[in-house]
Amino acid sequence: MKKTGAEIFCESLRHEGVKIVFGLPGGVVLKIFDVLCQQKDIQFILTRHEQGAAHMAEGYAKATGKAGVVLVTSGPGMTNIVTGLADAYMDSVPLVAFTGQVSTDLIGNDAFQEADNVGISRPCTKHNVLVKDVNDLAQTIKEAFYIATSGRPGPVLVDIPKDVSTAKADFKYPDKVSLRGYNPTIGGNKHQIKQAADEIMRAKKPIIYVGGGAIFSNAADELRELAEIAQIPVTMTLMGLGSFPGSHPLSLGMLGMHGAYWTNMAMHHCDLLLAVGARPIGPTWRCTTATCCSPWARDLTIASPESSRNSARKRGWCTSTSIRLRSKRLFTPISPSWAT
Repeated sequence: MKKTGAEIFCESLRHEGVKIVFGLPGGVVLKIFDVLCQQKDIQFILTRHEQGAAHMAEGYAKATGKAGVVLVTSGPGMTNIVTGLADAYMDSVPLVAFTGQVSTDLIGNDAFQEADNVGISRPCTKHNVLVKDVNDLAQTIKEAFYIATSGRPGPVLVDIPKDVSTAKADFKYPDKVSLRGYNPTIGGNKHQIKQAADEIMRAKKPIIYVGGGAIFSNAADELRELAEIAQIPVTMTLMGLGSFPGSHPLSLGMLGMHGAYWTNMAMHHCDLLLAVGARPIGPTWRCTTATCCSPWARDLTIASPESSRNSARKRGWCTSTSIRLRSKRLFTPISPSWAT
């Protein structure tokens, strides 16, 4: 049985387990809203501004661990969510944004409320795509959710022209996704993990620098066990607060321009900086000048090492934060003299 693009859209969301959609209606997405409002198992949250919808979806993703979903119209509707996309991109938050677009035959002709949604969002999304054929809609939505939630999470934008939402096609939701150019690393490299353990054992004044990635990866238990086994002090970014108990003897609290003096000094004088689910940014990295005084900075992240952006002395181990920390038993408990 053939379904319209709007019906395929709603059925695809149902297959992905979407329960809540944030957004604001507009001209080119009205056909989608006509079908969406009839769905009893999908709740639509009407916002007063598209930017608010993007941030609400971002908060929903952080609170639930699921991808936040946004649905807005073309032109100003899409441009209003750019701040939310950029924020989700910087914080590695899974977000799928569906934007309306003028009909495919009007794209590039300065049509009413037309904007280059793909071009505008390219710098602040993990992936974006313009759907030109209704037959590709279900597959594109499946890939969007897969890309947004796998590897290092991030926002994905799917641009749906008006005529695609009204055209009809046979609906079959794909069971799996296989993208030739996208194979995120989620398993640890045994050699790199052993190297990390050896360097931790050799270090005299190591510090664990924790960011929001430890929370998103549910790695709090592994992080605590690693710190206790190796007796390494832990400092957290603002987004990393809560990943390690603030009352723990090894907790140094938050660092950076709004952090504690002793935390910044410890970072300044450490000889091994172990970054766990964190990226080096101005308010923390440059205030501590760890890149100048620490012989090495080590990066445990899901994507390519972030420390290379602000430090010339770094090495990175690329894998899931939680999986990486589960390999901590490669070294034995130590009690260095400086820790006492």
